[in-house]
Amino acid sequence: MHDRFDGFTVSIFLDDEEDYVAHFAELPEISAFGETAEEALNELASAWEGVKLIYRDEGKPIPMAPSKKEYSGQFNVRIDRRVHRALAVEAAQAGVTLNALVSQKLAKSVQV
Repeated sequence: MHDRFDGFTVSIFLDDEEDYVAHFAELPEISAFGETAEEALNELASAWEGVKLIYRDEGKPIPMAPSKKEYSGQFNVRIDRRVHRALAVEAAQAGVTLNALVSQKLAKSVQV
């Protein structure tokens, strides 16, 4: 089945004026309204097609949903040196590498 939203997460809610609002969680500046949830989704699909046309016309790459990207499993993060020290001590006490400890902590904090 064709993914009309290219892998972006869509959120829908009822606003204060009783209109449905649909937007991408990853691109909240792209949104649409409708009297029904389905109308809001259809309007969002139209808005998304329009946004992609603008990107193409400007020669810019079309944004890609994080769920569609390939990841290496590596990234750099800067943290406070005290946190770094505390994590290094905890890793040493647990008999694991700092990388393994941080990886375990991150894995526990997200749904995979």
